[in-house]
Amino acid sequence: MGEKKGHKGAGHRQRLRQRFLNSGLEGFHDYEVVELLLTLATPRKDCKDAAKAALAEFKTLQAVLEASSYELCKIEGIGPKNSFGIKLVKAVSDRYREKKLIQKVPLNNSRELMDFLNHDIGDKTREYFKIIFLDSKNRVIATETHSKGTLTASSVYPREVVHSALANKAAALIFAHNHPSGDPQPSPDDVAVTRQLVYAGKVMGLAVHEHIIVGDNCYYSFADQGQIAQMSREFDLHFK
Repeated sequence: MGEKKGHKGAGHRQRLRQRFLNSGLEGFHDYEVVELLLTLATPRKDCKDAAKAALAEFKTLQAVLEASSYELCKIEGIGPKNSFGIKLVKAVSDRYREKKLIQKVPLNNSRELMDFLNHDIGDKTREYFKIIFLDSKNRVIATETHSKGTLTASSVYPREVVHSALANKAAALIFAHNHPSGDPQPSPDDVAVTRQLVYAGKVMGLAVHEHIIVGDNCYYSFADQGQIAQMSREFDLHFK
């Protein structure tokens, strides 16, 4: 069924859609992107004001996409049905980036790895701890969100990490988590957890290649800083 004639904003909506079909999102304001997403499940309602209100409330397009359905429905003009487009597109985008990483060697494709991590956990308001499982050729088998923490900390349990690695038949692991503060520098707890994970991996014959902390358009690499190799040597020195 087509849109009802005389619908407020119908011509504007069609122009937005045509602009997108012609040249993608180039030249779109963020509120126009949100507006398009709201229209996916809203055939007979103008969504422009609601889209602007969402941007005013959440400040950025990323924050709108990360908002829960409950938070979105607090915005005047947005209900469960027309928040559907926002949540659907975000979920599809997450899966698309994850699938792009599968069967890749992330150590040789750092751009795709960081693109995945930035999109997946870079804008979270709580700490998310991710595990990337690798096979014996260092290709990605799967990814997993191991824990969702508070604003300043997440709970990581080496025994559960090892269990997940064995369940996925992984030979090696990459870890990543975000710092909602935007500063990727590791805390003493981050260093301690990384050491525990490296040691647990050594015991079980699992190689730990990396632990990345994602900040605000920046990151910290334990491997680049030589800390993963140092922790591995420490284990060999003290426990072998």
